[in-house]
Formats: sequence, C-alpha cells, structure tokens
Amino acid sequence: NLLISHLLIVNKVDTADPAKVEEVFETCRTSNPDARVIKCRSVITADEPELIAGKRALVVEDGPTLTHGGMEYGAGWFAAKQAGAAEIVDAKPFAVGSIKETYEKYPPAGEILPALGYGDQQVRDLEATINATPADVVVEGTPIDLQRIITVNKPIANVAYELEEV
Repeated sequence: NLLISHLLIVNKVDTADPAKVEEVFETCRTSNPDARVIKCRSVITADEPELIAGKRALVVEDGPTLTHGGMEYGAGWFAAKQAGAAEIVDAKPFAVGSIKETYEKYPPAGEILPALGYGDQQVRDLEATINATPADVVVEGTPIDLQRIITVNKPIANVAYELEEV
C-alpha cells in the first residue's frame, strides 16, 4: 500500500538553494499532483541574542545534521549570524577524541561543532572540546539542552525555530 498525503510541507524555502527548492516542488507535483503544497520557512531565534552580539561564537549543531545529513551549518549558525556574532570560531583545532575523529570522517562539518553524545565518552569529548575552544559564547542549535548533560566554561545561548508559512 502506498500512503498518499493530501498536504505536503516544503520547509526552509528561504535558506535552501532556489534550484533545489524548485526540484522538490517538481517532485511533489509529479508524485502527488492532487496534494496541496505549502511553502514554509523556519524562523530562527536565540533566547539571549545579547550574549552573541559582537562576540566570538562557538556554534554547536545537531551531530547527525552535520555528519550523515552532510550539511555544513544549521539553525545555530543562522542564529549566530542574525545576532551579530563577530566571528564563528572553528573548534577543529581544539577537538578531542571522538569529536576529532568525526571532523576527520566528515570534513564538510566546517567550523561548526557537531553535538555528539551517544555515550559517556562522546559527552566528555564534547564538553572538553567546548571548554578548550577560545570563544566567548556557545550558540546551541541542538534539540537537547547541553547544560543538562555537560558543564562548560562559557555562557550558552539556546536556539529555537518555529515553522512559518510563506
């Protein structure tokens, strides 16, 4: 049985490559011509943008987004830019253990720190990497509240996003 949806939502139309967005729309029209297609964007906000403005920001993103997803940045990166970060700090030179191995395996991760915490050692490696990276603030674009699982030596600005129809 093939499940057919009557509503298709295409998100991030404001930040994705326009050609790729059109490709997705064409796939929607071809695959399910009777479905209503809604264009959306993710409105990104930082809970404390004043912590970020003019500062050196270490952006921590959802690990799978940067690794298996192949993306170079996510909501945290956009929030840091929107809030006026003076610099996005590259954590690679300060990465330890499993974090360092992740950068070697997934080079597109760029300057963003992938939040890996699938075991105690990865959580310790994430904490050590954050604490060793010379930044003024951590911009957290992950679905988890890092402050619940690690202790860091810099303030954390949390990022959220809401779905908004275009």
